[in-house]
This record gives sequence, structure tokens and C-alpha cells, in this order.
Amino acid sequence: MRRLWENGTVRGLAIIAVIALVVVVLQLQATLAALYLLASIAFFLAIAFFVYLVWRERRSDIDVWPTRARLVFYGAAVVIVLDLAHYFATRDLHGVDALTFFVVLGLCGFAMWRVWRDQHRYS
Repeated sequence: MRRLWENGTVRGLAIIAVIALVVVVLQLQATLAALYLLASIAFFLAIAFFVYLVWRERRSDIDVWPTRARLVFYGAAVVIVLDLAHYFATRDLHGVDALTFFVVLGLCGFAMWRVWRDQHRYS
């Protein structure tokens, strides 16, 4: 038994099983759902704060770009934020909605990367 408990996977699964048992026995499903909602809001705010810090550090570089490049870069960033906000608000991505979510993220990320690369090409 001791050798079985020393296995990290078995120990981790046992801890998860105990936590699940406590939630079921004490009927804490509503509390767990509220904590999940708060954690998802905190995660979204943390992502937004990180993006703000990166933007603040690089905004002097972005200010010297041509107007079209700035509009594409900031426009793609706004669309990404709106796409993520829609996901966090609905939490219902199935089928075409999920495909659209990931295609929008990918296209906006590609647009931002392409503008960044074009503005940092020095040849």
C-alpha cells in the first residue's frame, strides 16, 4: 500500500476523489459554481491587465507606425477582446460557434503578428 501511495498519479487522483466526495456529501455544488464564476472573471481581468502592461511598455514603438498599421493592430486587438468577452459571457461554444471563435482568434492574431513583423523589417 505504501508503494502505491508514493505514486504521484494515484495520490493526485485520491486527493481529487476526496474533494469530489466532500462537495457531494456537503452539497456544495452552488458554492463551487459561484467560485468558478469568480475565478473565470479574475482570469479574464488578469489577461486584460497583462495585455495592458505589454501595450504600455511598447506604445512608443507603435506610435511611430503608419496610421494603417496602427489601425489594423489596434482593431485586431479590440476584436480579440470582444471575442473573448463573448466567450466568457456565454460559455456556450458548440459546432459552428466554436469554429468561428477559434477562426476569429487565429485571424486577428495573424493580423497582429503580420503588422508587427512588417513594422520591424529593417531591410
